[in-house]
Amino acid sequence: MAEKTAAKDAGKKDAATPEDEEEKGGGRKKLLLIGLVALLAVAGAAYYFLFAGSGEAEAEEPVPGEVLALDPVAVNLAGGGYLKVGIALQLTEEAAGGHGGGVDGSEALDLLISTYSQAQPADVTGARDALKESLEHQIVEAYTEDGSEMVMGIYLTEYVTQ
Repeated sequence: MAEKTAAKDAGKKDAATPEDEEEKGGGRKKLLLIGLVALLAVAGAAYYFLFAGSGEAEAEEPVPGEVLALDPVAVNLAGGGYLKVGIALQLTEEAAGGHGGGVDGSEALDLLISTYSQAQPADVTGARDALKESLEHQIVEAYTEDGSEMVMGIYLTEYVTQ
């Protein structure tokens, strides 16, 4: 008798009801739908970051304009000695076109004096590029108004130490 009951239970497990088959198929459909939505989201994000975002960065890049050469200045170094240094400002096309008559270089000269007067003689000979980068960053930041850059870089036109 126990064998008949066990055989009946085994027969019930093998025979699937229509509701069970719908649940299995429905689970696969839901999984397929979720995977499709995730794939579309990833594809949309990839498109935005690769194509749509790159157009904005190119539009914001400043266009070089004229170069404004400033008179050289002599700076006393912190550890003794002096440096005679001249710079030129690479203006953007927007600044050269005129925001109230162009760019005044007095603020750039002030930043140049304050940056180089704190330097040691070994710094002006050995760490020349690092000092120039620091000065350039300060000048570009000082000549940025309302989110638009007026100066996009600097050039050293004279550099004499003693």
